[in-house]
Amino acid sequence: MKAYYEARAREYDDWVYGTGLFAERDRSGWHEERERMENAVAAMPPAKTLDIACGTGWLTQHLPEAITGLDASPSMLEVAAARIPDAAFVVGDALELPFEDGSFERITTGHFYGHLEEEDRLGFLDETRRVAGELVVIDSALHDGVQPVEWQERVLNDGSRWEVYKRYFVAAELADELGDGEVLFDGNWFVVVRSRG
Repeated sequence: MKAYYEARAREYDDWVYGTGLFAERDRSGWHEERERMENAVAAMPPAKTLDIACGTGWLTQHLPEAITGLDASPSMLEVAAARIPDAAFVVGDALELPFEDGSFERITTGHFYGHLEEEDRLGFLDETRRVAGELVVIDSALHDGVQPVEWQERVLNDGSRWEVYKRYFVAAELADELGDGEVLFDGNWFVVVRSRG
């Protein structure tokens, strides 16, 4: 997975903003809903936040208060640091967070949780609870044309092919899964759930 995102860093925002290979993809309402979801994220109360798997920082830039972004890909973090020069960025492993207990008030993670298989998912939740009292998961909504769990072949601009594990979520079910969850956004493309569990 790390190698895939390192290879994808310079084209990741094509998926977000509908450019490059995604320019012709039919995603009705994507851009409008993405903006509403970004506004919902920006409206959260300010908190000292760690954004795990922050990637290019496209979501990180909307988070209120002092932000630290963590990602396994140095190339992703180069893009994020250029986008948000006053945030701090750390290369690190989301499953073994390089921070002391209680270092943050909130952890956010965008489109990462849905790539974790069960064993890694449980370890990730333990780590987030160790480091912060609140977790906000931003991920893909279950919609027509996808299954709740898929192995997807993804092709990058260089022609390389990658097998990626992907889950899609019903917001209320994700809230139950995370424990003590509250749905902040429930759309056709995106879900945002906050957990203090």
